[in-house]
Order: sequence, then C-alpha cells, then structure tokens
Amino acid sequence: MKPRHKRMIWIASGIAALAVAVGLVLNAFQSNLVFFFTPTQIANGEAPTGKTFRIGGLVEPGSVKREADGTTVNFRVTDNAKTIQVAYKGILPDLFKEGRGIVAQGQVQGDGSFRASEVLAKHDENYMPPEAAEALKRAGHPVGTPQQFLEKTQRSAKP
Repeated sequence: MKPRHKRMIWIASGIAALAVAVGLVLNAFQSNLVFFFTPTQIANGEAPTGKTFRIGGLVEPGSVKREADGTTVNFRVTDNAKTIQVAYKGILPDLFKEGRGIVAQGQVQGDGSFRASEVLAKHDENYMPPEAAEALKRAGHPVGTPQQFLEKTQRSAKP
C-alpha cells in the first residue's frame, strides 16, 4: 500500500471518529433537554404529551393535600390565568409553601393533571424563575416577588 493511501485511510477514519463523537454528544444533549411550560400553555395543549418538561408558577393557597402515606402530595400550580393539578411522590423541599413559586419537572397525564418527578422551590423572597416571571408578564400580570403578586391578586379578587 502506498503512503498516500495510508494517509487517506487515517484521514477517513479520523473524520469517521469525529462524526461518531459529535453524534454521541448531540444525542446526549437532546435526551437531557427539558423545556418549560406555564399552566396556561399546558391547558391550551401546547405542552408535549409523554415527554418530560417543567412547569412553573405559584402554589395555589389551600390546594396542598397530603396523602396518608406521608410522601404523596397533591397541589395546584397557577399563573393566575390557568391552574394545573400536580401530584408528587417524594420529599418536598423545605421552602415549599402555599403561595410561593415553584418549578416542577414531570409529565402531563391523560386526565390533564401533571405527575411531577421533581419539585424545586424558590430560594428567597425575591426569586422567581425567569420563565415563570416572563409567563406572568405575558399574561398581563405585574411581577414583583411571588408573595407581592399573590397578595395583590387576592386583594383584587375580593368584592
């Protein structure tokens, strides 16, 4: 075999190895990609069925119900336009409370509820996930802290 042919084989195998590596990286990136949806988008059918994604909003006051097993919790998440029922089995973060912002990761069930596999709570009074804040702005609601937002909407709902 001529040196020229050997060089061509090395170049071709290097390109093939590079293509395989790029393919593996892109596949790993695609499988770890998780999108964010608001309760309004889920209610409108914009969220994928059977795929994992994140939902964010405020935990509706009075909606948290704990099951007898001690680890299953049902609650509602709202963006004050629409509300989605969420079921979670596991230990909730210490900062999880009614009226506070959360982000939950999971899937929409056939009945339209959301089965969460992970729940993340906000970390201080002034934090709201950027996606949730943007969704609230798009819905025409002023955004301050989640607590201020909740208090303002409760005041405006009273007769």
